[in-house]
Amino acid sequence: MADVVEFDKHPVDTLRVGKGFSLAGADPDATPGYKGSKADGQAILAELDGALAELQEKLFAESRFGGRKRLLLILQAMDTAGKGGIVKHVMAAMDPQGVQFKAFKAPTEEEKSYDFLWRIQKEVPGAGMVGIFDRSHYEDVLIHRVHNWATPDEIKRRYRAINEFEARQADAGTKIIKVMLNISKDEQKARLLARLDNPAKHWKYSSGDLKERAFWGDYMDAYQAAFDETNTDAAPWHVVPANKKWYARIAVQQLVLGALSDMKLEWPKAEFDVGVERELIERS
Repeated sequence: MADVVEFDKHPVDTLRVGKGFSLAGADPDATPGYKGSKADGQAILAELDGALAELQEKLFAESRFGGRKRLLLILQAMDTAGKGGIVKHVMAAMDPQGVQFKAFKAPTEEEKSYDFLWRIQKEVPGAGMVGIFDRSHYEDVLIHRVHNWATPDEIKRRYRAINEFEARQADAGTKIIKVMLNISKDEQKARLLARLDNPAKHWKYSSGDLKERAFWGDYMDAYQAAFDETNTDAAPWHVVPANKKWYARIAVQQLVLGALSDMKLEWPKAEFDVGVERELIERS
């Protein structure tokens, strides 16, 4: 790609959680594998929109002829880390008819009456679709561990249930990308204050964000435990430094592009004689 700074090392390699990974040692300010500037990052984001759109269309087209493949991007993070920006900027190039988006809020009373995965299973992407979860089933181990809303044994049961659930999805043809956007506590503070300084952003602010911020260390421990218990070959975790929003966006874009490329997608073969159809059109 002329005039565009590329990654020296792909985020699939530099950001994937591996054996012995420590969240405490991951730098939220870093830009692993990328030496370009913010402007370079914005350029690569725009440059690759076309490639992303074409791969998504191939995925969608395959499903119309029996294909079972689908993609699920799971976004987890502390508040203000930029999940909304990822959805807006990285997925903007995709055809809306091929995208299933779900933002999980606090469970309703009906949802609480079922196992925690009940509401999740209803939202998994269909064949040919790109599914995006803004928060997910991981909230039911993270916040429950932090606030002691579930016993240690129940949390362990949920880890097992999550691994089994994600394995079933992978067996059904789902490529799963799990992303934790890693923002620092100081950066979150700056972003919360910025929201208060801008009346147009007041709707994004919640006093609940401040309450959960008081449990920052507990949340970091909960994320580490989730990585330790649910980082599998079928559904690996990637920790994306998120203090620089532009880097987080291009990193996730690369992860999605890599996952779609790995699917070896093909345009469906015509089930008709192209030459004959062309001749009929020309005669019409």
